[in-house]
Amino acid sequence: MGQLNQTTSHRFILLGLSSSPHLQTFIYIITLTINFLLIALVRINDKLQTPMYFFLSNLSVIDACLSSSVIPKILANTLSEDKSISFLGCAIQLYSHIAFGGTECLLLALMSYDRYTAICKPLQYTIILNKQLCLHLAIGCWVASFVNSVILTAFTFRLSYCGSNHLNHFFCEMPLVLRLACQNVRLSELVEYISVGLFLAGTLTLILMSYLRITLTVLKIRTNIRPYKAFSTCVSHLTVVSLSYGIALFMHMHPRSSYSPKQDQILGLLYTVLTPMLNPIIYSIRNEDIKNSVKKALHVHLL
Repeated sequence: MGQLNQTTSHRFILLGLSSSPHLQTFIYIITLTINFLLIALVRINDKLQTPMYFFLSNLSVIDACLSSSVIPKILANTLSEDKSISFLGCAIQLYSHIAFGGTECLLLALMSYDRYTAICKPLQYTIILNKQLCLHLAIGCWVASFVNSVILTAFTFRLSYCGSNHLNHFFCEMPLVLRLACQNVRLSELVEYISVGLFLAGTLTLILMSYLRITLTVLKIRTNIRPYKAFSTCVSHLTVVSLSYGIALFMHMHPRSSYSPKQDQILGLLYTVLTPMLNPIIYSIRNEDIKNSVKKALHVHLL
């Protein structure tokens, strides 16, 4: 009982704090503003009531939540003399980060299926991906990821933490928290590897399969229109996938023997701060529908 009480009252000291809190605050505000603007545009514009924009608005919600699960605590600890986070606070942060990160992986795979259906089965696109199915698929992504996060968080905080409480990062991440446990962590690490395999490698395989089918379909099209035009709607999605999966795979798949605190902190910043800000920008730059919606909204506002 004494060990349990010691664990539940434990506080972790976050060592990897930001050296530029004002810049992070600015980026965080920009991230929330851009993502919520994109959500609002999709909601108010009838031309954007398609499966692609429905999934895109879900992605914006995830990006806003992913940043909010980490950045406010980083800023609070950076500006405060207290650099610690409570045991419960660490569990909530880890749970939120895994839940939103996993949902993003599933949603990006779902968006690749959306592109496959739009290009390979254009006449059946709105029939296959009807509103009810889109809603059920999106809910499925959220539920599956949040259940997975419950399991991983439980396997992390079922352990006793009676040794060092110094966490060499700016937020609670499962592999780093497990290093501080004073029990055997093999089972927890195994569950983590299985989860990463399903949510990263599994969804990435689905994305690659979708784009393989798209490529084969486009090559079979006999038309004067060059093949790359058929891929124009996929460029933004592929860019976001490359950015998100590139960082995530490097964070979770590199050998533990090559662990570098500074490297992990930089990757963590890129994933939780930069990526959520860039995703809506990447989708907006090449998207005429979104740009026209912005112009229309500005025109109405100015009038």
